[in-house]
Formats: sequence, C-alpha cells, structure tokens
Amino acid sequence: MTHKRILVLGGGFAGVECTEKLESYFKRDSEVQIDLVSEDNFLLFTPMLPQVASGMIETRHIVIPIRTIIKKATFHEGKVKNIDPYGKRVTLYGTNEKRGTSLEYDYLVVALGSQTNFFGNQTVENHAYTMKTLNDAVVLRNRIIDMLEQADNEKDPILKQSLLTFVVVGAGFAGIETAGEIHDFLLDAKKYYPNITESDIKVIVLEALPIVLPGFSEKLASFTKDKLIQRGIEIKLNTQVVTFDGSEVIIKDAVDPSKTPVKEPTMDAIETKTLIWTAGVTPVDTIKNSMFKTDRGKIIVNENLEVPNFPGVYVVGDCSLAIDPRTGKPYPPTAQNAEGQAKTAAYNIFAEMHGKPKKKIDFVSKGQMAIIGKRTAIASLSGLNIHGFLAWCIWRTVYVRKIPKLNKRLRILLDWTADLFFDRDISRLKIIRKDQPIDYKELDEVDDVW
Repeated sequence: MTHKRILVLGGGFAGVECTEKLESYFKRDSEVQIDLVSEDNFLLFTPMLPQVASGMIETRHIVIPIRTIIKKATFHEGKVKNIDPYGKRVTLYGTNEKRGTSLEYDYLVVALGSQTNFFGNQTVENHAYTMKTLNDAVVLRNRIIDMLEQADNEKDPILKQSLLTFVVVGAGFAGIETAGEIHDFLLDAKKYYPNITESDIKVIVLEALPIVLPGFSEKLASFTKDKLIQRGIEIKLNTQVVTFDGSEVIIKDAVDPSKTPVKEPTMDAIETKTLIWTAGVTPVDTIKNSMFKTDRGKIIVNENLEVPNFPGVYVVGDCSLAIDPRTGKPYPPTAQNAEGQAKTAAYNIFAEMHGKPKKKIDFVSKGQMAIIGKRTAIASLSGLNIHGFLAWCIWRTVYVRKIPKLNKRLRILLDWTADLFFDRDISRLKIIRKDQPIDYKELDEVDDVW
C-alpha cells in the first residue's frame, strides 16, 4: 500500500472519535498519516455547559486538550477557509502570527459541527446570549451575576424586575437544562443580595412548539413541564419571538405553517435585559459555502456516509444529512449520533484501503437524558422512562464516564461534591462579551503543503 493521508476536520465529538478509531486501525501502519484540524485545541464536553454557566462546575474541567487524547495523529489548530474536493486539498486561514496552511489528503472526514441558528432574526442575533461554546457559558454566568449586582441596588421596581427576568428561548435539551441551572443558581445566590427575594426572580422559557423536550415520551415531557412550573419557572408554549432590542422581547402566538391561521397572532412583550437563545443549530458557513451538494445547509451523503461524486470524502455529525433507514428522516444533531457516525466513517476508510466491504449507517439511539433542576432529571433508556432523583443519579453516572480523561472526571466529581456542602461562587470576572475578532489573512499563495 502506498503512502496515504487521512484528514479529519473538526475537534468535536465526531472529529475526535473518528480520529481515535482511525488511530486504532492504523496504529502500526507507518504508511498512513492522520491529521486532525480544529479551531480549538480542546474537546468541549457540551452536555455540562449549563453547569458551567451556573457555577457548579469549573470552566476548565469540561475541556480536554486534544493533544492529550490523540496518539498517532498530527494536530493542527486552525480555522478551515476552503475545501477543494477536486484538488483534494483543504486550506486553513492564517493569523497575524502564522501564515495560512494547505493540507492535501487522500481521504477526508468532515466533522465541522454546527453553529447557533437565529433563523434570520437579526435583532436576536445582535442582543441575545447563546449556549454553544465555553465562552458562551462563562459570559452568561457573568451576565447573571451582573444583573444581581445591579438589581440589588435598584430603586425603580419596573427596572429591577427587568434585570431579574431571564428569558430562555427553546425548550429542547439545551434550553430546559439551561433554564433549570440558571434558576437554581439565582435561588442559591440571592441570600447574598438582601434586597432581592425569591418572588423578584423570574425565569421564562419560550417554545414555538406545543410541547417541551420534543423526542421524549409525552409522560416525561409532561413531568418536566410540571416540575419546572412547580419550581417557579414559567413555560410559554406555542410562542414565537418577533424581536429583541436588549430591553424588551416581543412575542406572538406561533402559527403552524401547514394550517391557515384563524385569526391574527396575539402580540405581547416581556421586559428583560437577558435573553438566552437555544432554539436551534445550523451547519457552519464553511459547509454552506462549500462545493458539496447540500440540503438545508447539510452535506448530502449516501448510506456509507460518503459524499456522492467525491469518493473518499465522508461527512459525519451535525453537518451531515444522513437518513435513518428506519424512519426515513435525518438523524438528529446529537453527540451520540455524531460519535456513531464517526465510528462508521473510520471503519469505511479502513475497509476501502484493505478491499473490504463498507458498513452502512446502522446507529440506534441508546436513550436520552436531561437534567431539569436541582437533583432532578428525566431519562429514557431501553424503553424505560425514569424521572426524579434516580434519573439524576443515572445522568451523572453516564456522563462522567464519558469524560475521556481520569483527571477531568475526578475534578468534576469534586465539583459536584463541593456543591453539596458549599455555596456557589458569585465573583464576576469582567471579560469582553463578544469574541475578539481574529484577523485572518487572505491567502494569495499557500506554500506550506504536506
């Protein structure tokens, strides 16, 4: 076999899982070179982001440096500028300190993930907070503490109420878990703010659908809604955000596009300084602007996760439009699905190199879990629906075992243990809300090629 180059794009669950599998297949093969490209030099354990936002877990404890995970592969920290499937080359942006790089490949795995989808609502994009990255969680935590500090000394009751009103848009996994963690944090922190009472605090969840946690059973979804309301979180279903200017969010009744509206949607307003948007994701712009054929922004792949017309190119995770043969619908954008697809893609590359038959997509969900508040969760596992404290224990057990490194597992366990005995820290670190723009150099000539 001649020298082969395998390039993996993306350092999320799919990209790292695929790289690890490729390393296991080719660990003794010196003729195979594996490279991994990621904008960040760490794997972010996104299921615990809400707990970082609430101060339960320390920031660095849910990030695992990629260089400590991979063994054979070469790591490149950089942002993908262009994918050329005809020339079999990927170009990375340069920075002020580093020139751009061009990486050639024989096999390519695209696992670039997704970004927050604002559905074209520019006012929300300009003023809302998000929960997609580590920076998002840290910024949101600082925002919550900032609102408490300002509200404690505010004499105007209307302004005070807007400072202590937190609106979460989206009642999926991210939205429900974020709302629960924010509410718990606010109730724990108020003891240090003598002029703030529990009745002053308001957390509102807005959802355009008529249900919370779509995908869960009706029983678990109903339990979640009732439990959140019982704890003081307001749930507004069939509600759509129209605009948000940073001080007021305008909402209206959601209309089913398949039905003719009987009357004009009712408009309303919520006075708030903080809106957290968790209402959806979309593939990154690099994918949308690529040469590959896309549908709804995702790259169309066949049953082997390979891109038609471009042999040797595989797409997995959130940016892949892979169809579940059991339902005829696209696989959901979950970490569990991304890792399953990554394993299939890695095997198919190995199989192609060794003349073996490729595997088709054959992923079956092992279940779903979500934390919905302090010591309460829901879980759907192997056909069993579990809720309450037991589901909360299962959630913690399953997810801590998924952390790749033992030292990170121990740190998280220590954080959880400390939370049982001590109050959460309310120090506010003054950092810039938006990411500092990176001055990526345009690449007229790229001469750093492997």
